[in-house]
Amino acid sequence: MTEVTREGFGHLPQKGGGGAVEKFLLKSDSVTVEIISFGCIITALEAKGRDGKPSDIVLGFDRLEGYVNKHPYFGATIGRVANRIANGKFTVEGKEYRLALNNPPNSLHGGNNGFDKVLWTPEVLLNGVRFSRTSPDGEEGYPGELKVWVTYTLDGGELEINYRAQSSSTTPVSLTNHAYFNLAGQGSRDIYNHMVSIEADSYLPVDDTLIPTGEVAAVQDTAFDLRKPVELGRHMQKFQLPGFDHNFCLEQSEARRYCARAHHPPSGRTMEVYTTQPGIQFYTGNFLDGSLEGKGGSVYPKHSAFCLETQNWPDAVNKPRFPGALLRPGEEYNHTTWLKFTAA
Repeated sequence: MTEVTREGFGHLPQKGGGGAVEKFLLKSDSVTVEIISFGCIITALEAKGRDGKPSDIVLGFDRLEGYVNKHPYFGATIGRVANRIANGKFTVEGKEYRLALNNPPNSLHGGNNGFDKVLWTPEVLLNGVRFSRTSPDGEEGYPGELKVWVTYTLDGGELEINYRAQSSSTTPVSLTNHAYFNLAGQGSRDIYNHMVSIEADSYLPVDDTLIPTGEVAAVQDTAFDLRKPVELGRHMQKFQLPGFDHNFCLEQSEARRYCARAHHPPSGRTMEVYTTQPGIQFYTGNFLDGSLEGKGGSVYPKHSAFCLETQNWPDAVNKPRFPGALLRPGEEYNHTTWLKFTAA
């Protein structure tokens, strides 16, 4: 049984259009999730360790202003297109579209004002909350009016996130959530003692601006072979890796399938990821630098959290051999990701 409650979480600045932000608490016997209507952001996620004590395992801020100010997409819904689009441009039906180069020389996570920086309309459900909005034609340079629904539901230790979208014109769409996890508890210094595995036989090598080169490379005999659990710190040291920020290619199927697992041996916490998406971006917080003050006065240095972002492959709109990135009128974009939390 999931208990759902709502409360105020502040007001947006008038210069950005204003509006009241609400926070929704989803509480089961083992997990509590807090989500706000600004950016559909997961602001807290408490999961129990083997000692039965809950810890908040996602990075974020105590107050709304932290999310309104510039931050690295903590807990946010990302759209219209997650990840990078090369040189901020793409062509659909013979017409070129240009986007903001907010991660020069590329466009990142939907542009200057993506889905993470807007107020959504909430609807309380029996075991969760559904957020909706209409992205106007031309918003951030993207074609077509896009209706979007993001639904969070909690069932025991499993958080389900469903994304749906419909467009009036052909447009690229790839939606994800950008939660940063540390299974030791947010504010813990690093993730080096986490055991991570990803069920992928191939990954996408990237250029020096983190755009996929177009090659789909086998993970076999590389640092990217995470099919068996590795201890992150030792693994990165062994291969002299500065960190991960790569897409792993999953089996392409519309069915729910297991794709990744993170385990923190000292606390016993485990997170398993299941999805319908064709890819998962594994990111180890390489750009965190300790400059932001997080929840409870925490600082978040490099490698103090990881992200497992289920999504389409980066720059797919410009790569014909990658999974299709376009949503056409009359079609529906519909993907789901499940995060399952256990302790042992």
